[in-house]
Amino acid sequence: MNDMIKHKIQHNARRAVTSVKWVVFAILVGVVVGICGTAFYFGLSFVTLLRTQNPWLIFLLPVGGLAIVGLYHLFKDEDDSGTNLVISAIHSGDKLPFRMAPLIFISTLITHLFGGSAGREGAALQLGGSLGNSIGRLFRFDEKDKHVMIMCGMSAAFSALFGTPMAAAIFSMEMVSVGVMYYIALVPCVISSLVAHGIAYSFGVSNDLFLIEAIPKFTILSAVKITFLAVLCALVSILFCITLHKTEELYKHFFKNPYLRAFVGGCIIIVLTLLVGNQNYNGTGITMIEHCIAGTVHPEAFILKIVFTALTLGAGYKGGEIVPSFFTGAALGCLFGNLLGFSPTLCTAVGMTSLFCGVTNCPITSLLISFELFGYDGMPYFLLATAFSYMLSGYFGLYRSQRIVYSKYKTSYINKSTH
Repeated sequence: MNDMIKHKIQHNARRAVTSVKWVVFAILVGVVVGICGTAFYFGLSFVTLLRTQNPWLIFLLPVGGLAIVGLYHLFKDEDDSGTNLVISAIHSGDKLPFRMAPLIFISTLITHLFGGSAGREGAALQLGGSLGNSIGRLFRFDEKDKHVMIMCGMSAAFSALFGTPMAAAIFSMEMVSVGVMYYIALVPCVISSLVAHGIAYSFGVSNDLFLIEAIPKFTILSAVKITFLAVLCALVSILFCITLHKTEELYKHFFKNPYLRAFVGGCIIIVLTLLVGNQNYNGTGITMIEHCIAGTVHPEAFILKIVFTALTLGAGYKGGEIVPSFFTGAALGCLFGNLLGFSPTLCTAVGMTSLFCGVTNCPITSLLISFELFGYDGMPYFLLATAFSYMLSGYFGLYRSQRIVYSKYKTSYINKSTH
């Protein structure tokens, strides 16, 4: 009996030590990544303002592409696979080098300075994942614990840049293996997300919050309309993913040399920008999302953003795919709302989160983002649209290292990669 009691005491003591360890290291990751993420945010804001004030910088985009390729060659990281490497490092143990953090930091600033169409959160996932992994390696964590540290870093960076700590805490756990949640990382990810958000907020990082002034009453007719929008978002999310992947493959097929690939891609973006007549589709496109929230959009906007983003990232420029997916969903939703005469603002919000859900296969994160960005009043619409978008988007995704562990249509184990 005494041995049993002693064993229980030892077991509880080990659990207590483990819990304290994760709290301490989650705070450490939140502080380090929060500071780096804040610096990244202000760096992106600065280069975006600089480009806005000096539109001629777009003509230097091919030179920026050469600089990015040269930078990765200098650090012997020509085969960098970006966020895919971060994901595969969690579920298959691939090595995640520290150099990924400074490389993605600098190269994303270059992309945005010269007008490439890309986001910031995808870059943040690489930045945070690399820093989290490096901290785990510094303190000699085993492989499984380093995986948790990677997820902590991803959550912290996403939270610092986008200002959605709830969604950020869940996103890194949900996105790696669809159908399986890494609950072991829940407490560390929550703490690191909140700490990073607090640091970013204290330095004056402003969150992208959008106000929906009037939400229509939830009726059968309105539910049918939103369901139809969700179906469209699911289909466009498939188009978004296919376009990004196929464009990259075409670039690599026709331009074997990465320097030539980046230079040609930059020239194509310049030509398209001149044809459009403005720079609405360069950079992240947050301003255009605000226009969609206000109810105004060009009918072709969602297609053009997909094209600009695919041509930019496929050529080897760096950045994220998440904000462009928000832009695409917002433009599609606003267009849908205007055509049907049904609250373009609400449809913009639903379009943003539904398309994000389709390209990431993360319904819980999508729902939390909708609450943090738009409030809880539109809950029935967001809930319905997220569910349909997740189900109908199939097994496509932004990140090919993402695993679909359980089927979306049956209670069966499939364990396959996204298309």
